[in-house]
Formats: sequence, C-alpha cells, structure tokens
Amino acid sequence: MGNALAIAAVTAVLKDLLNNGLIDHNITGAVGGNVTVSALPPDRVFAPGVQEGNQLNIFLYQVAPNVGWRNVGLPSRDERGGRLTNPPLALDLHYLLTAYGAEDLHAEVLLGYAMQLLHETPVLTRQSIRTALQPSPVNGGILPPTLQALSASELADQVEQIKIVATVLNSEEMSKLWTALQARYRPTAAYHVSVVMIESQRPAKSALPVVTIGPVDPVTREPRGPVAAASLEPPFPTLSSVTPPQQRTSAHLGDILVVLGHKLDGTNLAVRVTGSRLNQPIELPIASGNTAIRLETTIPNQPATLPAGLYSLAVLVQRSGDTFRRTTNELTLALAPQITTALPTSFARDGNGDATITLTVRPEVQPTQRVTLLLGDLEIVAQPRTSQTSTVSFVVRGAVPGTYLVRLRVDGVDSEVVNRAATPPEFFNHRVTVA
Repeated sequence: MGNALAIAAVTAVLKDLLNNGLIDHNITGAVGGNVTVSALPPDRVFAPGVQEGNQLNIFLYQVAPNVGWRNVGLPSRDERGGRLTNPPLALDLHYLLTAYGAEDLHAEVLLGYAMQLLHETPVLTRQSIRTALQPSPVNGGILPPTLQALSASELADQVEQIKIVATVLNSEEMSKLWTALQARYRPTAAYHVSVVMIESQRPAKSALPVVTIGPVDPVTREPRGPVAAASLEPPFPTLSSVTPPQQRTSAHLGDILVVLGHKLDGTNLAVRVTGSRLNQPIELPIASGNTAIRLETTIPNQPATLPAGLYSLAVLVQRSGDTFRRTTNELTLALAPQITTALPTSFARDGNGDATITLTVRPEVQPTQRVTLLLGDLEIVAQPRTSQTSTVSFVVRGAVPGTYLVRLRVDGVDSEVVNRAATPPEFFNHRVTVA
C-alpha cells in the first residue's frame, strides 16, 4: 500500500501523463506555441495583470473516502483503545482539468486533446507510475526535491489499480465551485480518480492462530469441526483443493503440493502459478503417477525469485478430443516465509529500553514487500530496506522483558508457528527472549 505521499504522487503522474501526451500529439503545432501543464489552484495559474498563455491545469479540488474500502479492517482498536489493525485509508480524488488559451479556440483545442488522452488512458498502470515518478535514464538527483520525495510513495505497489473516470458537474455545482475558488471560469472537465490507498506504519496487535476448532475428541484425539463435501461432479476440469505437506495451511519453498480436483487426466499437463510479485506466470511440471482426481507438483526451491506472499494456482490440461489446453479454476496458494535463524534465541535491550531483533529469512524479501514481526500479540514493522535481502531487522520500542512466541508476516502471509502434524496440534518452540 501507499503512504502519505500517494495523493501528491497521483497528481504528479497525471501531470506527467498530460505533458507527454501533448508532446506525442505535437500540440505546439496546433496552437502555434509552447503549452504548459501545471497543477495549481485556478486563482494562481496566472497572476493578476499577466497575459494568459496556452496552458493546461490539473487541480485536486476534493478528496473523499472510498465507500468500498472504508470499512475494511474495522474495528481497528480494542476496548482499551489499543490498535488491533492498520485499516487502509482509501480515498477518491476529484480533479478539475482546465484549459487556458492565448488566442481564440486555443483553450478548446487543448481541452479536446487532454480529454481524449485521459479517455484513452482509463487506468494508471504500475509501470506508467514508476516511469513518471522514477524517470530513467534521467538521474534522480537532478529532479526537483518534491519529485524525488514522491518516488518513495509506493503508489505503484498498492493493491488496487488507479482508474480515471470522467464525471459531470451541473451548472449550479460548477458555479458554486468556481465562486469558492475566486477565479474566472475557463473551459473545464471534471474527473474522478480512484482508489488511492494509504496505510499506517504504526505497530498493531494480531491474535495468535487457532490451534483447534472445538473440543478434542477423547478417542481419536482430533479436533471436532465442520466437515463439507461436494456432492455434484463438475463437467469440466476443476480444482477443489491444494494441500501443502504436514497439514500446513501454507506452503514452503521445495514443498510437494497435492492438487485435488475432477477430470484432471489428459496431456500437456502443467500447474500454472501467477502472482503480483512475478514478472510472468510460471508453469510447474506434474509428477508421475497422476490420476483424474489427484496431481502432485513441487514448488521450486528458489528463494531469490519466489518471494513469500499469495499466489493463484491453476492446472492446464488438454483433454481427450481437444486441440487446446483447458484452464481450471484458480485456487489461492499462500507461500509462507521461514525464519532460518536458530530459535529459541535472545536479544538484549539497549540503554533506552529498545530491543533490535535481527532475523535471517527465506525466501528473500523485496524492498517493496510489507514485512512485520509478530512478537506475541505485538506487530512491529521491519526497518526499511533498499535491496532484496535475506536479513531483516525490527526495533521494539520500550520492549518489555520476557519470552515471546514469534511469527514473521510477509505480504499478509505468516510463517508457520503451529505443528499441525502433532495430535493435538501444538505450537513450535519459535520463541525469542527479550532481556
């Protein structure tokens, strides 16, 4: 998710989009002179007494909460006011696109080109955001200080992509708006840009995972819980479950996955894995001995190229009589991080009562991944990283001495802390001592 710089970063990307579009369309030839793109309040575009020139201005006039995301992560605090979660601040941005012209029809020409450009660019892609905020091969050191700061907004890495939609302001709304701006009206179009997500970096609490569902049966020594089973077999190749080994809820690098489904027999079989951290989907081979309802595949042991996080898994199969490969439904696969530091271990506090906990992990974590350490029920955000690494550090402010169960959370996926192969399940001895 983005940070507090995300709003300004969106404006900067829109400004860069308009500026590049005008250059690509050779707009200077249409109006017979240079065109400037700005992001100023309308009353400051041209000073009083200054002759108006050819200019486009993109102005953020309203910021509103996004109704689809505003209740995510709630409640965020417990009865004592302690922070439980960091719900994202999801915002909709409302812009005015105004055209100014030095001569007759110039403003209309500029507005037409600008509206066409935004119509043809309904979504700000992640690559376009990175290009606008971190232009290459331009040296970042020669950019204005404000633009240098916006490169750290993490806007391109947020979950939702940013969409641009033209909106309508009636004559009364437009009149009231320009009156409040205390500026002379010029040809204007309104746009709705959504959704921009800002996430807090403050520590949060997270409950430990549930070890058992219901009481443990005294005879079988297994927890009682709900049991569901499909009763109708689908007509096409379909997946029903993906199971990591040892009854784990998430997989590790090098694990053998058991894939269950229906009508999975055929040729040209492969398991396709997609994820937001992968440049392109990868196809995994199928182990021998597969059947129509059961397949096995192995997750590559590649800690540098397969980061922890959530992935989608589907099976590609060419059924008898088909000339193409069918794609099954997709199931979620959680690739969990692993703490490779020998545990249990201890860390000492400094003179301020703070404890720095440094752990080695696999897979390697990328600079843009969100990494937190769950120390008991306290969640601590990792220290910033400038490159991909297998070592992460956490600073616990005002640490309370004691022994804590620890989990590593990377992009929302926790390291395994429960031994589900035991009967009944029990916690691993993944503990650290703060002395």
